Amino acid sequence: MDRLFYEKSVSYKGYLIIPKVFQMLHGDVIYSYTLLSELGHKGTFHKLENPAGIYSVSISGIIDVAKQHLDDNTEAPNSLDIFKCRYIYRHNLIIIYQAAGKYYYDHYKPDSLSNVAAPKIFTSEQDCINWIKQGLDSSHTDQEVEKISS
Repeated sequence: MDRLFYEKSVSYKGYLIIPKVFQMLHGDVIYSYTLLSELGHKGTFHKLENPAGIYSVSISGIIDVAKQHLDDNTEAPNSLDIFKCRYIYRHNLIIIYQAAGKYYYDHYKPDSLSNVAAPKIFTSEQDCINWIKQGLDSSHTDQEVEKISS
């Protein structure tokens, strides 16, 4: 499976830790991770794959590696916490955040950390979710959007 495991992602110290399969070795899965920063390109490790250079045979193990690397290499956590409101729909990551009474979103496809969100403003979180669902798959509007909590 060549995708990012957004459903196993963890928000930590202003970063979103996203596990992924690095490779298969003798039938065993070796995991890596990629980071997203709340600060975007201003974040030291934004969109970097495995800056620690350590891999794991479990998702929980790779999350621990990433946390330790962030503990050792970042200052105090950012206070934005935009990753607290994130959703998975058809393996896509949707991050919804609010500023000045308006709602915005970031959209990442299952296999890429390129934000493909349209420049659109919403009046509520639910309006945003509905619009994204319709755009991703209008023929499957009965599927639920899975909220991820950290």
